[in-house]
Amino acid sequence: MKFLKFLIALAIVVGGLGYGLYYFGTNIASEKIMGVVSSELENSGQIDTLKKELNQNPELNKLVEEGANIDESQLPFTTKEQATRVLIKKIGLSELQNLQSQAQNGLSENQLLELINKMTEKLTDEEVLALKVIAYKELNK
Repeated sequence: MKFLKFLIALAIVVGGLGYGLYYFGTNIASEKIMGVVSSELENSGQIDTLKKELNQNPELNKLVEEGANIDESQLPFTTKEQATRVLIKKIGLSELQNLQSQAQNGLSENQLLELINKMTEKLTDEEVLALKVIAYKELNK
């Protein structure tokens, strides 16, 4: 009986530590990824290129403009870090890194729309709206 209590207590402690590592690990990873991506975009001038491409493509511009008039209090997340954490959980870190390398090499309009469709399949409607709000804010700073 004493051994069974010990095993249950050990399982609870190990489970709690595992959850803590997972939660804080994704927080640290999301903050690190956002820091790297943000600095790369700002330093390389890709933000300006992205804004130009967005303005030239009415379909993409419409997608981002949908984030302009959304009530943020109803969204599951509102910051880039929270969004990154959700993307890591739903899509996976390796898939996100793969998508980032594809984007750095340049994407055609069809590839970009395909990427957006792939992302929307794995996310809820509310999460997609939250991403649109964040994208709108970032592109209209």
